[in-house]
Order: sequence, then C-alpha cells, then structure tokens
Amino acid sequence: MKWKVLKTSEDYQKAALRMMKIFHTEEEGPLLDELELLIVLIKDYDDRNYPLTKPDPIQTIIVKMEEMGIKAKDLVPLIGSKGHVSAVLSGKREITLKMAQKLRDFFQLPAEVFL
Repeated sequence: MKWKVLKTSEDYQKAALRMMKIFHTEEEGPLLDELELLIVLIKDYDDRNYPLTKPDPIQTIIVKMEEMGIKAKDLVPLIGSKGHVSAVLSGKREITLKMAQKLRDFFQLPAEVFL
C-alpha cells in the first residue's frame, strides 16, 4: 500500500494495524522503510488530533508533595518563607526561575514543568 498523510480515524487504524504487523522487522529494505514511515505518519496524526497540554505547575507540586508525603513547610527552603509557599500553592504568587530550578532539583522534574 502506498501511504500518505493520515486524515481519518480509519486511515489511522489501518496504519496502526500495519505497523503492529511489521513492527519487529529488522531487515534493511522496503519493509523497514515502510515501518519508519508509518511511525512518522502515526505520530503526526496523534500530534494533530491529540495535542498534549502542559501540566499545571501548582497541581504538579501538590501531586508530588502527596507522592512524597511532604507538607507545605517542607518547601520553605525551596520557595522562601511560609507565606511565600502558601502564596505560590494558592496561585497568588508566580514561580520564579530560581524557585523552578530548586523545585526541579528537589522533585527531579524538568524546570519547564514549573514555569
């Protein structure tokens, strides 16, 4: 089959099924070329139809705090005073670049998550 840009869910399903069928090919040649093309086409369709939204920085902090079992007071060394922590967690104060860097190191997440 000659593949082209996937425009419908039917096109997507056909491409996904074909990709699954030939996914474990390792031989150089037309089959591997087809697999690589299908991967690009499927990613393009996904990017256009299901864009990823950036996570909310405050929600990310809250979730990570819950996962780690820490309280707001534990963020004082990262964010500043107890009042600053409260203002950041309530969304009344912006996260600065310096805070984002400290949060990145503490939570082991990219700094961009917090900006």
